[in-house]
Amino acid sequence: MPVSPRVSTTSFRDSLVLPGLVLACLIGAGFTGVAFGKDGDDDSGAANATRATPNIYLDLRTSYATVPAGALPVGFGSSALFSALQSLTLANGGSLPTSVPLASRQSLAVDFPLTVDVTDTVSLYAGISGTTTYGPAQGWSSFDVTSWNVGFQADIYSQNGGSIPTITWQSTITQAIPNGPAGTTTFNNVLEFDYAFDEDATRGMLAGIQDTRVEVATALVRIHPNIIGYVGGYYQWPSNWKFTGRVGVQYFGGAQLLSMTPIQPFAQPILRLDLDRMDDNDNRLFGVTAQIMWVPKPSYQLTLRTPLYLVRK
Repeated sequence: MPVSPRVSTTSFRDSLVLPGLVLACLIGAGFTGVAFGKDGDDDSGAANATRATPNIYLDLRTSYATVPAGALPVGFGSSALFSALQSLTLANGGSLPTSVPLASRQSLAVDFPLTVDVTDTVSLYAGISGTTTYGPAQGWSSFDVTSWNVGFQADIYSQNGGSIPTITWQSTITQAIPNGPAGTTTFNNVLEFDYAFDEDATRGMLAGIQDTRVEVATALVRIHPNIIGYVGGYYQWPSNWKFTGRVGVQYFGGAQLLSMTPIQPFAQPILRLDLDRMDDNDNRLFGVTAQIMWVPKPSYQLTLRTPLYLVRK
């Protein structure tokens, strides 16, 4: 279990400074990693310089989600979008009598993480997210910057044609903006095993576990951990369209929200489907993700990924 840092109540301006500094550090680390990652036995030249250049892109993601009444948003997907929905719930929950369940909510989020693929197996990213949320009593809110995030994804073991699957670890921290009494800090960690059936990794099986923990900037609210175990598979056609499916079970430990009736724990199925358009070097050109999660009633999320490349191998 990761150690949760103490959550402070910084101003909106201060909240924007931190991700900027972290982003600069990540980009610097990315270029440093590339520089030290060169093989001294390789011939110098344009081809070597091309291989050494990292992918740098704005991994633009636009997500729409719905959450049924009486539930908190958990599952796969955009932690920024879920942070916004959690904050909306917490901000309005305290004024409701305990006999009234949480209302249904909707949200539209746009994530702007600047991503550096340091190598083929290591990526660093940091950025901000903007959201607009809807509640029956409030209507649609204005579109505002509502969180920043920072994280990495790395292959800690590569299959490379062997019998042991590739092992990938991804870790993301998302901080709500502004970080007031209802502000949340979300820690999301994913460990995934990828067994490819061929050398080019166009067909394979997946298995993994995701652990999500939320800290709230008030002792009056507590959100318990959410854990997902899943299996799946993928297939990439010669045309470079790639389909990935994951199905699993998520266990949510429940929550206590101010004066509201506590949200009970549950264990329910979850389904995620991805369709991506790749190039010949396995860079994503376009992607769409559909997700259905039972919380315990169905909750839906649709995400479009349209990366904007600054540098592409």
